[in-house]
Amino acid sequence: MAGLSSGLKSVAKGTVAGAVSLVAQPIAGAQQDGIKGFFAGLATGVASAVALPVTGVCVGAYQMSRGVVNSAEAMKSSKQGMQWDHEKREWIFYYLDGEKDEVEKLEAEVKKGKTASGEAAGGSLTEKKVKDREYYDLLGVSTGATQGEIKKAYYKEARKVHPDKCPGDPGAASKFQDLGHAYQILSNEQSRAAYDKNGPPNSGNATEAMASEIDPFVFFAVMFGSHLVEPYIGELWIATTADSVMKDAMEQQEQMDAEEKATDADEKMAADMANRAAQSAEAKLKQRKREVKCALNVRDRIRPYEDGSQDKETFTVAAREEAEKIAGSAFGNVYLVTIGFALQVEAEEFLGFQTSFLGLDGHAARARKKANAVSTNMKIMSSGIKAVRAGQKVYKEVETVQQQAALKKKESGGDLSGSNRSAVDGASSESAQQSIPGMGDMDAEQAALAAQKLEESLPAILELAWAVNQRDITRTLKRVCRKLFTDAAVSVEDRQKRAEGVLILGREFYAVGRKNGGENLQVSDTGNIKARAEVAVMTTMAKAQGQEVSENDTEELINQAKTMAAMQQASGTPGAPPPGSTS
Repeated sequence: MAGLSSGLKSVAKGTVAGAVSLVAQPIAGAQQDGIKGFFAGLATGVASAVALPVTGVCVGAYQMSRGVVNSAEAMKSSKQGMQWDHEKREWIFYYLDGEKDEVEKLEAEVKKGKTASGEAAGGSLTEKKVKDREYYDLLGVSTGATQGEIKKAYYKEARKVHPDKCPGDPGAASKFQDLGHAYQILSNEQSRAAYDKNGPPNSGNATEAMASEIDPFVFFAVMFGSHLVEPYIGELWIATTADSVMKDAMEQQEQMDAEEKATDADEKMAADMANRAAQSAEAKLKQRKREVKCALNVRDRIRPYEDGSQDKETFTVAAREEAEKIAGSAFGNVYLVTIGFALQVEAEEFLGFQTSFLGLDGHAARARKKANAVSTNMKIMSSGIKAVRAGQKVYKEVETVQQQAALKKKESGGDLSGSNRSAVDGASSESAQQSIPGMGDMDAEQAALAAQKLEESLPAILELAWAVNQRDITRTLKRVCRKLFTDAAVSVEDRQKRAEGVLILGREFYAVGRKNGGENLQVSDTGNIKARAEVAVMTTMAKAQGQEVSENDTEELINQAKTMAAMQQASGTPGAPPPGSTS
């Protein structure tokens, strides 16, 4: 099949290239050499139009013949439980535990960093982004250095700058003191984490410190309530992406603030490019680790059925009870439908190709999977359009409010005289006292109106985020199931048993989620969205300070926030959305 596909693609590419050449060559010739060039180009175009498709057919024929020859090998290897490795271009036996060891080894290499030296590391996977690297530079280590490397580097540098070793250096004592302070901060995990996020103590302002403590993984876990399903789906892609975006934004802001101090722009640009490449490689490793970890979790979950310690009925009841528990959590039903469908269709596809006549059931499951993928992509496109329109509408409305505020300020400061001028000055002064920091010339009432308009766009944005989440979960579970069903550490029969367990789990999840309305996501409650977002920020800040916050705690806080907002709106408290607004 691969050879046939490659062959058809080669024929198609050759035909398209020939057609394009037939049109493009005369035009290019005419532009260069008039009528003479047109006919010369036409001749070249006709030749190309014939030669390119013929070449494509020849290459395609070779690839199709290669595919026919390899088909027997592919069928034999597949029956043996082997997996095609697209990188090595060969059939291999895949081992889940082997990949787990490989991922752990790669991750250890990423975290290890360089050994302590007098030069600061830069632009590689061994580096991690930090707010400030002054202390790391004093010790001469990478920002990703281990505690052992930091300790070793400290003793090495301390010997160099110790006042007793440098009697002729009047600044030795100061250097030694600075080195000791840097080591004191970096040798403690908590103070090091705080330094990495906020820089040296008392540096920056409170807003920047707060922004740096926003952990996207904690934020989105609260926002989407993914705690109970994390063993199956891992950390959401949207959280990983947000983490990278926030770090990039902070770094860009630092670069803008220090623009006048920059002296080696070319070197800095090269370092930035290297950092982006490192992040890309690190992101791939993180996703790979996520898939392996989820595969191990699912394997452990279905082991009682696989090893026979639970019969089908007992295992089914346990799966249903777990699904009912998940259904009681925030967005639990949506997760159940998404996870359940993905597990179910992947298991049906594998078992269908393994056990049904001519693999017909497998083809049917694959068709359902493709149809669902198309539907999800259409949902993302539709949600994206809605989010863009909502954003554009909010931008225009907020801009109008700002313009009105600026006009009001200008009119209040116009050319007036006497008592009228004094009265206006007094009103202007009062209005200025009520102005909102960061909101330009807007007073409290105008700022509240602008905030209300922003809140009205939240449902459209959250709908888009959920569509992205559903595609992310489906793709991740597809790779998770592939690892489980191609694991050569167990026999083909045991893999089928494993797939049966996944199928039962998926069916129960999907049935419970669908029964509770998981197929119809409702994100129109602006008040609920706002409450979840506020509590999500509070939770990530609390956890950054070492406080323990459970999922029950966050849900209780969210309910309290919704109740308080409803009371404020009913009483007309300033700052609350006006009655009758979307909520």
